[in-house]
Amino acid sequence: MRIGDLQPGWEVLTNDGHRLGRVKEVGQHFIEVHGGLFSAALYVPSSAIGNIEHERVHLNLARGEVDATGWQEPPRMPDGLRTGREPERDREI
Repeated sequence: MRIGDLQPGWEVLTNDGHRLGRVKEVGQHFIEVHGGLFSAALYVPSSAIGNIEHERVHLNLARGEVDATGWQEPPRMPDGLRTGREPERDREI
C-alpha cells in the first residue's frame, strides 16, 4: 500500500499500541494526524509508517520516541496535502 492510498479518519498507532489520533490529511511525504480537540497536529513522515492494515496506520516508533521527533511543526517544504484519491496518471508503475 502506498501513502496515497491512506484515507482521512484512519487510526494512527505507535508500535507499542498507543493511539496517536486519526489521519486528517494525506500528502506525498507526510500524513497530518489529529489526536483530538486539545491535541496538537502531528506531521508524520512516510518513513515512520511501519505497516498499514484494516484502516489502521502503525508507526515504527514507540510513544516515547514520538515526543522527541519535532513532528508538531509543519513540514518546511510544501507537501501537496490532498485527501482524495490520486488520478491514475499520478500513480507510480
